[in-house]
Amino acid sequence: MGFTDTFDETFKFVFWVSIILMIAITFAMVYFMVRYHHSRNHQAEDIHGHFGLEVTWTVIPTILVMAMFYYGYVGYKEMDTIPEDAMVVETTGRMWSWAFKYDNGIETDTLVVPQGKAVRLNLGSTDVIHSFYIPAFKIKKDVVPGVNTTMWFQPDTAGTYDVFCAEYCGDRHSYMLTKLKVLPKAQYDNWYSTTGALFTSNSSASGSGEIGGNNSARGEILVKTKGCAACHTFDGTTLLAPSLKGVYGKTETVITDGKERTVTVDEEYLIRSIKQPDADKVKGFDGVASVPMTQIELSDEEIAAIIDYLKELK
Repeated sequence: MGFTDTFDETFKFVFWVSIILMIAITFAMVYFMVRYHHSRNHQAEDIHGHFGLEVTWTVIPTILVMAMFYYGYVGYKEMDTIPEDAMVVETTGRMWSWAFKYDNGIETDTLVVPQGKAVRLNLGSTDVIHSFYIPAFKIKKDVVPGVNTTMWFQPDTAGTYDVFCAEYCGDRHSYMLTKLKVLPKAQYDNWYSTTGALFTSNSSASGSGEIGGNNSARGEILVKTKGCAACHTFDGTTLLAPSLKGVYGKTETVITDGKERTVTVDEEYLIRSIKQPDADKVKGFDGVASVPMTQIELSDEEIAAIIDYLKELK
């Protein structure tokens, strides 16, 4: 698990030193209370100090503190020194989701990595301060807009682990969750090549093309990684904007230039709404700000993939 082993050893050292000191100090206090208890006041003696005791309670704590500092420094250096052969994953935080982009163009909302391989995360935010936190690996790093930060880890055990945002970032902060999936090398290689095929683009803006033979699959990945879930849901419930479930082909009343009109949600309407989210606001949601959506950059091919996904989201 890389530097986390050093963290464990440092914690155990500090913990047991604290336990031993607590027991020793408590025992000494009780002993002195019993040994020097007097039922009536007595004339206190003037004490001018004890050189041996003063040296003892100065030297021993200094040694303990320096030992703690040493272990902490070693752990920090290991955490701060990223292996040169580490696999790089571009990690983006936005209200309220995480997006992970790999060297071959794969972009997912779940972090997938190979077992036993060092992984470097280049962290960035598109809006506010977030904090990338994997409790199982004891790592957390702030994700700040306009600031490039990095972190790394090496997962030695295959499995699925929780990932959180540990910095309050708005109303749906508690929903900014995802998973880290650690796969055996062969299984990861298969996932990498299979998922990468979704991002081999041959599509057009009309949504009629295919991406890796499954345009809608790429569209599903995009709506989950581009921040659409900040306002929309995929299960029919209402959040800050209409749910995307069953939206394609639906008849909606919208507000256009201050006037109501009825539209059918087709490709043309969806393209216009994605590129100009304030142009045709669905009635009842016309007071909702479109700032998060206007910050999302999508190519025509990505919009086509999203539309194909929405056609199937019933």
